[in-house]
Amino acid sequence: MRSAAILLPPAGRGRNMAARGPAGAAMAAMAEPQPGRCAYFVLRKRRFCRMIPAPGRRFCGEHSHEEEQNDRKRIPCPLDPKHTVYEDQLQKHLKKCNSREKPRPVYFVQDINAGLKDVAEIPEKQVPLSSLSIEELQDLIIKLKKASNGLELHLKEQILSHQALQEALNDPKNGESAFKHLKQQASILGNMEKLHLLGPRRCFVEFGAGRGKLSHWVDVALQNVESVQFLLVERATTRFKVDGKHKRRDSIFERLQVDIQHLCLNKVPILEKKKLPVVGIGKHLCGAATDLALRCLVESYTTCCDGGDEEPAPKRSRAAQTEVAPQRSAENE
Repeated sequence: MRSAAILLPPAGRGRNMAARGPAGAAMAAMAEPQPGRCAYFVLRKRRFCRMIPAPGRRFCGEHSHEEEQNDRKRIPCPLDPKHTVYEDQLQKHLKKCNSREKPRPVYFVQDINAGLKDVAEIPEKQVPLSSLSIEELQDLIIKLKKASNGLELHLKEQILSHQALQEALNDPKNGESAFKHLKQQASILGNMEKLHLLGPRRCFVEFGAGRGKLSHWVDVALQNVESVQFLLVERATTRFKVDGKHKRRDSIFERLQVDIQHLCLNKVPILEKKKLPVVGIGKHLCGAATDLALRCLVESYTTCCDGGDEEPAPKRSRAAQTEVAPQRSAENE
């Protein structure tokens, strides 16, 4: 008895195809689209599209060009080419597209956390290290050693844990990736507890929040604490957020969709009204985002709480900034 098999290309390779094509028909023989769902087979994802088509249609709006009787043309959206729109409805779509430019919130201050700007400074030219000669690399190493002279570079590694995550850490269903993230979150909470940062009547600002899992675990750790506010800062729209699923009524979660570079904390309504102590946290603050978050906490918010003016703090020389920043960081904890 003979048997036949259809081999699918690896994920991320190949092209999408409709179930009505020859290859699509073979795929459809293996699986049918869910009732009431689009009949377009997405080869890259190895499944049918899950969007809902209009009544009487086999394909959703995104894949409606596969309808043989449809003569309307779909074009990429000029605001975001990842999705398409009917050409004759483009102007209507641009008014409601999620990628359109939205009004700036009150806490948006252009480049408030961008750092010092020297007008005489030559624009940066980024080049890969592999393109440098040995002499240029040696010169760069000398400059870095000179710039770091006097800094405390011997950081002590403190991998701690917290009881709030013990049940999740012991869950055998966790994969390697999930377990890694849970260990990192548990260590952050453990260090926060050691520094006495977990407490009532304060606002936790999670920078680069993503889905908000770190704030979620802080909230779990503070389940018996009152008057806790969470601000989740994320510049992109995020799916599958967890901050809206909390059962506690005492804690308040609010999202700020803004780049950290332009975030002025003292203009966030809840902080402007209550003047709460702020604890900055983050798990995904890579590269320049760390500097932006520190400036956001140390300069814009601390200055306000110290009785400063609402306008951005005047720019200081690098030497003055080096002397003042550690002191204010300690106060902000």
